[in-house]
Amino acid sequence: MSQQVDAVVVGGGIGGLVAARTLIERGLRTVVLESSTRLGGPVRGGAFESVPRVPIDLGAESFAARGTAVGELADELGLDVVAPAPLSAWGYAAGSAFPLPKAGVLGIPAVPWAADVRRAVGWAGALRASLDRVLPRFVGSGAEDLGSLARARLGVRTTERLVAPVATGVHSAPLDRLDVAAVAPGLRDRFAVEGSLTRAVGALRAAAPAGSAVRGIDGGMHAVVEALAGQIAASAEFWTDSPVTDATGPIHTALRLGQEVVGIERSDDGGWLVRSRATAAGVAGGRGSLHTVTAPRLVVTAPGVGPLLEPWTGVVPAPEPGADVWLVTLLLDAPALDEAPRGSGVLVAPGATAGTEQVRAKALTHSTAKWPWLAARVRAAAGEGMHVVRLSYGRIGEETRPPDVAEAARDASALLGVPVADRVQDHLRQRWDGALPPPTPAYRADVTALSAAVGQIPGLAVTGGWVAGTGLAAIVAHAQAAVNGL
Repeated sequence: MSQQVDAVVVGGGIGGLVAARTLIERGLRTVVLESSTRLGGPVRGGAFESVPRVPIDLGAESFAARGTAVGELADELGLDVVAPAPLSAWGYAAGSAFPLPKAGVLGIPAVPWAADVRRAVGWAGALRASLDRVLPRFVGSGAEDLGSLARARLGVRTTERLVAPVATGVHSAPLDRLDVAAVAPGLRDRFAVEGSLTRAVGALRAAAPAGSAVRGIDGGMHAVVEALAGQIAASAEFWTDSPVTDATGPIHTALRLGQEVVGIERSDDGGWLVRSRATAAGVAGGRGSLHTVTAPRLVVTAPGVGPLLEPWTGVVPAPEPGADVWLVTLLLDAPALDEAPRGSGVLVAPGATAGTEQVRAKALTHSTAKWPWLAARVRAAAGEGMHVVRLSYGRIGEETRPPDVAEAARDASALLGVPVADRVQDHLRQRWDGALPPPTPAYRADVTALSAAVGQIPGLAVTGGWVAGTGLAAIVAHAQAAVNGL
């Protein structure tokens, strides 16, 4: 079973779908090979059984407002970009919750003696952090990881109570594994200019656009995946000279689901020959059937396929897996949450406890407080006083033990300051196995070397979260740039 097209994209996550759409817009016949039977990677939707018509994001639920790539893409797809409610996020450390300082980057404050910083770290912590303004600029200048840099400039207390909950909650990795350049672009360069970490943060914040740092999509981020898939499938209706021998219809022509790539070769004319094997009985050709796609252009967005490129690149990023993340989404009958007592959600410091029990969740999002569109739909479908909260579990280096509903409800009670253990009406659980790339200095160095090598190989591009970094804003922009000129 074979097919010859203009471009083949390996991986049907958001990076692969954006890359495919970009190629199709240039008039190129493009095939997407995805090993699972669902598209979108960690951008996926679902619904509670009790309120099936209310869409719930089971993965990414927002995107960074910096840059314009995601917003422009959504507009082109006919989707409405929405801002979250103007609520503060909270932190949780040392058994207590507090509003996170408004002026900061990854928990690093711009004004270390500000009242909201003192509330979080106390006078002692604020005074130590203030020393950043007078310490010699060489202090911490050689640190590559965020933990070492923050401790050197701000002290242990501010690092553990502010930087740790925010940075580890966002990136699912310990502070000492977070590459500063990867997780805080521009911070190191600004620090070199200012000679102070807090002044550097203040400068970055001053240059950032006003308003919320994130945006969402009315109906959920997964609507982006559905719209992209629809456009890609529709493009195949115009293919007249590239028949598929094992299936008919655009969904099988342009989006080949359940196809595990097992081999990549160069063809005699310098193009690419990609062999895949069907992984499910329900896909075209049946489980185990072999497929071949040839094209002059190859885009690899799936990290598991990276080793197949080694004969040409000579580089394979370090095989260290990313964090295994569990998301538990709870539907709560809890009118006490109407006032959003902890704002849009809570980021949790590693090792935090509530009384004698550990709080294993690394973050909680009060989804119906954060997104007005979701609150309106939940109230219309389930009644007043109903709320959706989502808890996230899993960091690099931690034991991946799946949380049950009882543990999630217990953690939610501690983080929200409202007992909700007996208020759970429904729940959803989703596992993302190694979904987040490890933002460590060693891994980023390997990715940089891989990208440089790929840039020297005609007809080849790599993109996706494993090379672009965490976040839809980074992935979408990288995917579009990676295939331009391919």
